[in-house]
Amino acid sequence: MEYSNKTVVGVDTAKQVFQLHWMEPDGGLVDLKLSRKKFVEHFANRAPCRIGLEACGGSQEWARRFRRMGHEVMVLPAQSVRAFVIGNKSDVQDARAIWTAVQHPRAKAVAIKDEEQQMILGLHRMRQQQVKFRTATINCLRGLLSEYGEVMPKGRAGLTREIEGALTRLVDRIPEMGQEELSAQWARVRFYDATVERIERKLEAWCESHEACRRLRAVPGVGLLTATALVAAVGDARTFRNGREFAAWLGLVPRHCGTGGKTRILGISKRGDRYLRTLLIHGARALLVNGKDLPDWIEKIKRNKPFNVAVVAVANRQARIVWALLARGREYRKDYVSQPPRG
Repeated sequence: MEYSNKTVVGVDTAKQVFQLHWMEPDGGLVDLKLSRKKFVEHFANRAPCRIGLEACGGSQEWARRFRRMGHEVMVLPAQSVRAFVIGNKSDVQDARAIWTAVQHPRAKAVAIKDEEQQMILGLHRMRQQQVKFRTATINCLRGLLSEYGEVMPKGRAGLTREIEGALTRLVDRIPEMGQEELSAQWARVRFYDATVERIERKLEAWCESHEACRRLRAVPGVGLLTATALVAAVGDARTFRNGREFAAWLGLVPRHCGTGGKTRILGISKRGDRYLRTLLIHGARALLVNGKDLPDWIEKIKRNKPFNVAVVAVANRQARIVWALLARGREYRKDYVSQPPRG
């Protein structure tokens, strides 16, 4: 991590009240509370400094705005800041903790995203929300129909095939108001379908316009959602030293618990972005279950490991491949053999 001689300012953000903490050249510590309007004016009139923010709602927009003002910005994940909170939690203590965490030599900042990347991640969140609503609506509809003896087959395809017949058979058995609401419930499911498809078409168009996305989709188990989410979330992959560090950032490596010279290897750490990790793990699972003509390294893992362990191992390897493609600008090659490090 490179340091500068700029003054370091820790900032705890909120909707209307902002808490700042920094050290003056004479060694005096300053705690300052500002309103939203005065907060912007303060940094607009201040000499370039290094600003530390905690990753939360609005932190990306503040980071972009401060950069345009000429300041250096670091956005830290909440877990990196929490360790430095001393005493009872408050805005003042949070700002002091951020100020301390920014200066730690092993601080790992969150990538600052531009407006386009932020919107792509926003589309992913909106799609995820629509899928959640659709699943809840389908489950509710299944339960209501089962109360009248209409048990739908498993899976979405079976429901789509049988639902119209079930609603027709119930016409003479339930009041009209119930028929209308059941039909409206099914109409909502189709509305969610249309919304998800529309978002996916927009993601597809964005993916086709970005070379990095197209290269990632060549990796086994990496599809449209995984490729677009990774490119939008990671930013510059060269901020990670290697693929192993990238996989650790995604939480796909084991946790360690050591004391007295003994170290125990636990389950995966699950640190980092849960959504990205979920996409990679689902892609790896689909690859192991349905994949054909798999690379030798996947077949080897599949033979030698329990299924769930193999899934995470494949996801870890995929993350390393993704890092190599993004950081080095390469195309995916199925027959590529990595060279051992020199020395």
